[in-house]
Amino acid sequence: MLNSSTLLIPNWLNESEGRQILRSLTAIQGGCLRSYGLLERPILPASPAVEDVHYKLAVVGKGGVGKTSTIAHLAGRTVPESHCETAGIQTTKMYWPVKIAHLNKAALMNLTLWDTGEISVKKFDHILPACKSAVDGILFLFSFVDKGSWEEIPHLISRFTDPGDKLAKIVIGTKFDQYAHSEVSQRELRDFEARWEIPILKVCNFTSHDPEEGIMTIIPVLNCICDHLWQRDVMRAEGT
Repeated sequence: MLNSSTLLIPNWLNESEGRQILRSLTAIQGGCLRSYGLLERPILPASPAVEDVHYKLAVVGKGGVGKTSTIAHLAGRTVPESHCETAGIQTTKMYWPVKIAHLNKAALMNLTLWDTGEISVKKFDHILPACKSAVDGILFLFSFVDKGSWEEIPHLISRFTDPGDKLAKIVIGTKFDQYAHSEVSQRELRDFEARWEIPILKVCNFTSHDPEEGIMTIIPVLNCICDHLWQRDVMRAEGT
């Protein structure tokens, strides 16, 4: 589902209403998002009323591409400096505010990201079914400096999705800060998007000490993810 149009208002977070809500989700010390437990919910301004929309996202990709680092970056947590295989299933809960254009209504996207390591998937039969159960979208990750992780993306799509399943699907390329050493060309990215109709996002995972930079780096990524999740809901409601 690659759609150049958007059902969300792209620059809403630059407006007064959007900034006010985003400020409620931002940590006091710096420009990253607050961390929330599974039973926690942010305290938002009394007006306007904002409705929660819940989504489960599976994050998949070859070991070492940066799944855990990407989740930490997006969720406002400290990005690990070295790779460590994820044991079992790790879930991360985060919130992201958006405004839905055709409804002219703000919504709070309640995202739960599921991450697991390759060893756990191979060792325990219940891991993969648990990650796929009732999932709303899948983030397929590869590293720009690991051609093997890029070539594995089609296999992962076939493994985790079915034709016509209407899941929100997004590919994320990590280590874009090392693009000078990229093993994946722009032509390959364009050909993939045209063939699979899945967007490709690019991230550089790091812990920022600049409040403005910390938020600015995740806005386009999270807006795109939330937009595709909402498009998926609209398509399901319309039966298309």
